[in-house]
Amino acid sequence: MSGKIEADAVVFDAYGTLFDVASAARRNATKLGTDWAVFAATWRRKQLEYTWLRTLIGQHLDFWHVTGESLDYAMAAHGITDLGLRAALMEQTLALDAYPDVKPALQRLRDAHKKTVILSNGTPSMLIAAISSAGLASLMEAPLSVESVGVFKPHPRVYQLAVERLAVPAARICFVSANGWDAWAGAAFGFKAIWINRAQAPVERLPGRPVAIIGNVGEVLDLLGV
Repeated sequence: MSGKIEADAVVFDAYGTLFDVASAARRNATKLGTDWAVFAATWRRKQLEYTWLRTLIGQHLDFWHVTGESLDYAMAAHGITDLGLRAALMEQTLALDAYPDVKPALQRLRDAHKKTVILSNGTPSMLIAAISSAGLASLMEAPLSVESVGVFKPHPRVYQLAVERLAVPAARICFVSANGWDAWAGAAFGFKAIWINRAQAPVERLPGRPVAIIGNVGEVLDLLGV
């Protein structure tokens, strides 16, 4: 898309977009071994699958517990039985590394008086912990969690939560996610969605289409003219 995106609010996904979901495993690479990145990918894949499946079968469980269940699966799949390591990995999900370009971008959005907020599968306590650990608390509004609606993304009720809480129409919200399925779903809902394609993955074959595909959070600023 060419030209400036007009928006009254900027809504960010959290995990994989602002926060590096692999960073907990990376910190424990010596214990996880050389396949730590494969382990991290298994954990993340099951984490997402469990959110989708729980929403489909109507059996919601908060994201903290889903994260624990998906970690248990990953540990079993990789033959890991160290309960101390499990505890460490869970604790560190509360303090994931923010990508290097995140804080400067959020600061510029704040300076430009853009309403900025997270909309995430994470529980309120998980999100507050991650935001505080990364030093982002002063740069954003209070996060929006799916726990308010009892279903996970990409259910439309999650995206509607942003419309209702921010009192901004969907067409005036810029929604930013590094998860392709999330960006496409946000676009289908009616947001001006931006996909951060860090992995240079193929485009999704789903309803909706982002208004822009970029490589990092900083590029959002150019699109918004900030």
